[in-house]
Amino acid sequence: MFIDEAVIVVKAGRGGSGCVSMRREKYVPHGGPDGGDGGDGGSVYLQAAAGVDTLLDMVGRHHWSAEDGNAGQGKKKAGRDGLDLTIRVPPGTLVYDNQTGLLLADMIPAGRQVCIAKGGRGGYGNYHFTTSIRQAPDFAQPGLPGETRELKFQLRLIADIGLIGKPNAGKSTLLSRLSAARPKIADYPFTTLVPQLGIAELDMERRLVLADIPGLIGGASDGAGLGLEFLRHIERTRILVHLLDILPLDGQSPSDAYQAIRKELFNYSPKLAAKPEILVANKMDLTGAAEALADLRQAMPGRQIYAISAVAGTGLRPLLEALWTAADKSPGGEVFVDQPIPVEPPPADVHTLSRADASAVEPDPDDQALLDEIRAMQADDIRKGRFYRRGKK
Repeated sequence: MFIDEAVIVVKAGRGGSGCVSMRREKYVPHGGPDGGDGGDGGSVYLQAAAGVDTLLDMVGRHHWSAEDGNAGQGKKKAGRDGLDLTIRVPPGTLVYDNQTGLLLADMIPAGRQVCIAKGGRGGYGNYHFTTSIRQAPDFAQPGLPGETRELKFQLRLIADIGLIGKPNAGKSTLLSRLSAARPKIADYPFTTLVPQLGIAELDMERRLVLADIPGLIGGASDGAGLGLEFLRHIERTRILVHLLDILPLDGQSPSDAYQAIRKELFNYSPKLAAKPEILVANKMDLTGAAEALADLRQAMPGRQIYAISAVAGTGLRPLLEALWTAADKSPGGEVFVDQPIPVEPPPADVHTLSRADASAVEPDPDDQALLDEIRAMQADDIRKGRFYRRGKK
C-alpha cells in the first residue's frame, strides 16, 4: 500500500535519577556519599533508508518512544544509558513539526540520519553535592525528561522525469514501455490512483527515473478529480513530460487540454510550472492522428512536439534520448532547506545542577518539591560563599 503522508508522536527517553547512597564498608572509617549518576535517556533518530518506499509503518503505529535511562547506584556507579530509537523513512521524506509547521529535515540522500528528539540527561548522584560544610547530602538530582514532538511526514518521490497529463492520455502505458514498471492499465479514466516509479535504461551507463502521477483535469486546484494531491511527487524532478492524447474521446482539442493542465499546474505551484517541459503527442497509431498532429503544431508554433505511440512502441527511442539530454542540462531536483530544530532553553535557576551541555526542560510535577529543596540549599550556599563541585566522573 502506498502511503505518502503520516503524523506520529516521538518521545525521547527520560534521564535516570541520581542515587542517594552512603558508603559503609568494614575497615573504612570515612565513608561518605557515593551515589552514582543516572543514565541519559535514549534519543530518537530518523534515517533515510534506501529500501523503504512508503510511510505505511507510521500509519500503523502512532507513538514512538526511546528507552529511558536507568537510575544511578551506590559505589558511584552510573546508570545505563537508554537505547536510541531509529525510525527508517523513505528517501525524499519531508519532516515537519506538526505544531509549528516548521520544516525540520529533508531526508535526502539515502543514508542521512537526523536526531529529531534529544534524550533527557541523567541526574547527578548525591556525591556531587558534597561540600566542606555539607558532608553527607541526602538528596540527588532527578533525571530530565526527553523531548517530545508531533511530526508530520510528507513523501516526495525522487525522480528525474515527471509524467503529467489528462486521464487516459497514456502515461501508464508509456511508463510500462520505457521501464520494467507494471502499473494498472485500463480504458477508463483515473486508472492510476497512486504515483508510480519506473527506471528507463538507455544503455548500461545511462538511466532515468520516471514518476507517473494520477491524471489531472480542469478544476483540479478546486478539488475536482483527484485534485492536486499527488503533484508534490514531481516537485523534485528535472523535466516534466506533458503527454497529450492526440485524439481525445471527449472531443477537446489537444491544445485546449494542454492549456487547461498548465493552468492547474500554475495554480498549484508557479515554481513547478516553470520547470523545463517536453511535449509528447501520444496515440499516433490511430486513424486521423497525423492530421490532428498538424493542427496541434499549428496551434502551438515554435514548440517541439514528439510524436509517439506508447501502445505500438514507435517514437520511444528519440524521446528517451531527448529526455536524457534535457535532464543532463537541467539542475538537480529541488532540495528543501531544513529549519533549525527548536530546543527549549534550560531553566536559568538550575544551571549548577545540570551538565554544561544539557538541554534541560521543565521537570515533572513529582520532582518539583525535591528540586525546590535543592535550589534553596544552593542559594544558601552561594550566599555563604560555598560552591558545589562541578563535573562528572
